[in-house]
Amino acid sequence: MHNTQPWRFTVSGPAIELYADVSRQLMEDLTGREMIISCGAALFGLRLAVRSLGYQPTVELFPDPSQRRLLARVGAGRPEPMTADERAMLQAVPHRHTHRDAFEPGPLPGDLLQRLRDDAVAEGATLAVIGAGPEYQRLTAILASWSRWRDLYPTSPAEIQTRAEIFRWTHETGSQARDGVPAHAFPASAGRAAGRLPQRDFDLGRDWGFPPSGGPPPPVTAVLVAHGEDEESWLRAGQALQRMLLRAASQWVFAGLQTQPLQSTSVRSQIRSSLTPTGSPQLLLELGVVRSSHPTGRRPAGDLTTGEAR
Repeated sequence: MHNTQPWRFTVSGPAIELYADVSRQLMEDLTGREMIISCGAALFGLRLAVRSLGYQPTVELFPDPSQRRLLARVGAGRPEPMTADERAMLQAVPHRHTHRDAFEPGPLPGDLLQRLRDDAVAEGATLAVIGAGPEYQRLTAILASWSRWRDLYPTSPAEIQTRAEIFRWTHETGSQARDGVPAHAFPASAGRAAGRLPQRDFDLGRDWGFPPSGGPPPPVTAVLVAHGEDEESWLRAGQALQRMLLRAASQWVFAGLQTQPLQSTSVRSQIRSSLTPTGSPQLLLELGVVRSSHPTGRRPAGDLTTGEAR
């Protein structure tokens, strides 16, 4: 997250291999969970690229146990034209981005929410939608408690690491960097108590559970849930995330993503026990309609690809 883009691709004969780039792993992400979720999103993008060439991708996850950071090997399988759904997702790639402002009022279009749920299941994950009543209140109570803990211990090692990561991965206005968080992601004015930094996901000064100006919750609040707590589950969750976000973006629906609260094992345990008992929560999403776009910066392909197997 932080738009770190922690992946590398290697062309190996007729296949492309996906590696985790540990030099871009966040200090806060001790287990590599967020790094691997991010790589899962890149893996879905690679699969979609193969589909754009008119082939079904073949995918091996963790094909060589001796290479710990080799996450997947992808090749071209049988010929098959892209579907209309896949083409719409491909066309959404340039404008898909993390949203950091208010959403338009009203529900998501048509049957989109159910299709997002189906997308998650198809990739081996679950999208657990949080209801607007008691479920939402339980979620906000959990996150409010976490936020209060941060306020009580502003000089804790975890908070110091968070600040260091923010400085490392944010850029000034006019920066030409093609990774990290751009200047437009920050609030124009302070939206939190004095002395507080923005949340790690730069959500324009909002605390989860406290919508701006006391306004209503977003149209949809949800939790992305993996089946387990292992690298394969995280990789599948990342593929589910990208598939859902691209489908949503094809209908001008975008997501605000929150990952930092779920770095806390206590927060994750509480969310699992009270809201997602059948799986492991990985990140929180707010979904809504947005008619403007700030495309996510991406590094050029030459910086991400090598021509020989490692």
